[in-house]
Amino acid sequence: MRYVLDAPDLVIGGLSIDPILAFGGLLAGLLVGLTGMGGAALVTPMLVLVFGVPPAAAVSSDVVASAAMKPVGSWVHIRARTVHWRMVWWLSVGSIPGVLIGTWIFASVLDTEAAEDTIRVWLGGALVLALAAMLAKAYIARRRRAASGITPEMQGTELAVKIVPTAVLGFLVGVLVGTTSVGSGSLVVTALLLLYPLLRPSVLVGTDLTQAVPMLVVGALAHAGFGAISVAVVVSLLIGQIPGVWLGAKLSSTYDGHALRWLLMAILAATAVTLLGAPRAVTGVVAIVGVAIVIALIVRDRRADSGSAHTGSSASTSTTTETSNDISADTSESSDDVR
Repeated sequence: MRYVLDAPDLVIGGLSIDPILAFGGLLAGLLVGLTGMGGAALVTPMLVLVFGVPPAAAVSSDVVASAAMKPVGSWVHIRARTVHWRMVWWLSVGSIPGVLIGTWIFASVLDTEAAEDTIRVWLGGALVLALAAMLAKAYIARRRRAASGITPEMQGTELAVKIVPTAVLGFLVGVLVGTTSVGSGSLVVTALLLLYPLLRPSVLVGTDLTQAVPMLVVGALAHAGFGAISVAVVVSLLIGQIPGVWLGAKLSSTYDGHALRWLLMAILAATAVTLLGAPRAVTGVVAIVGVAIVIALIVRDRRADSGSAHTGSSASTSTTTETSNDISADTSESSDDVR
């Protein structure tokens, strides 16, 4: 492969593996594992803008790579019994025909002269939707934390399914994944949060990962039929992504990924305006503003943590002082008794 970032390929069994692309997959996987966000919204634009992969090949190759990655995460939740199977079923009722229709639309655009530009614009629009979904998810999570004292009891796999909106959600996401490869995670999680606010987080994640498997497998087979897949891109990506996601998931147990989530959103915003054809100056402004916001949020969080620690320390000191005073009083009373 010869892309924007170039390095000598490694030939394994007659297949060319790009080590820099594999490293890019490693970084993307690490971010996804650390933050639980990104996925196709990060990988597909990376393939197009950083590695110069044609948009059609980037979309198709990422659908196939995702189809190989999702079963790994879903199996963990299946074993833990944190999958709402009835919800998975109704999501799949919509997403499987949706991804086939999306792939058909994608294939019909491939025959046009402006195919690459059209797919770039689709990708940019999909990133805007993904970014909006991430912001909505962060807002919902913040409101839940603020109302933690009055939140009703969360429910698991016994929660009743709203059949029609769930199937419609699956269909819309399927069309989006078929045309851009983006949306199987970020959009579904946010929409399910809105549809099922009482769904336990572990079941939400397990259901999201599991519903994506049949949709992505069908989408991968459909994209394979149109010959837009680059096997070398898929293999190079997976070589980096698999250990990256595993390592990120391990590190996430000691780091909550809060600042990285906001940084990822800033990156997606800059990437979206680039794909939509904005001038480089606009992209630069978006990137700078995004990074400035991230820094401000980090400073704010650290000040809040410092304030909490100071309050806790003051309370502890006050308690200690009160205890010392009580002990002194007790000692004084004991001395008076002795005298």
